[in-house]
Amino acid sequence: MKKSIFILLISVFLFSNPCKADETEGGMGMKLTSPEFENNSVIPGKFTCQGEDVNPALLIEGVPENAKTLALIVDDPDAPMGTWIHWVVYNIPIISRIEEDSIPGKQGTNDFGRNDYGGPCPPSGTHRYFFKIYALDTELDLKEGIHKRDLENAMEGHIMDKAELIGLYKKK
Repeated sequence: MKKSIFILLISVFLFSNPCKADETEGGMGMKLTSPEFENNSVIPGKFTCQGEDVNPALLIEGVPENAKTLALIVDDPDAPMGTWIHWVVYNIPIISRIEEDSIPGKQGTNDFGRNDYGGPCPPSGTHRYFFKIYALDTELDLKEGIHKRDLENAMEGHIMDKAELIGLYKKK
């Protein structure tokens, strides 16, 4: 009797898993890396305000097959006055690599007041820089120069998967 109940409980658990096939096959499988630095390691000076201030190359793996576009947000949550936005890019075609010093899609306004990449430039201490890539099921109808919060609002309900890479930097 106990064995029958145990088997019944296991069967109910296995067959009532709320994950859908699409979510397990395409969801949470994205990976974001860079040939320039490892996750949670120092971003080379070339990609900062103390260098050439150009974006590093980024490698994107595992984008869901039916994704339409990508979006990228780079920010620094350790900034003294709150999260500092370094780069906002959206309507990026489905690609596996964002090249160094490139404009892969439409750009939003960063906290430097520019529509481009603004590299790490912390006033003091070591800061963390989050490179966040999103696979979307649509192309976004947004004008260039939007802010991060506008992009996040527009992406709501359209994110199929995401990945992040964290880089560190301290001024020399």
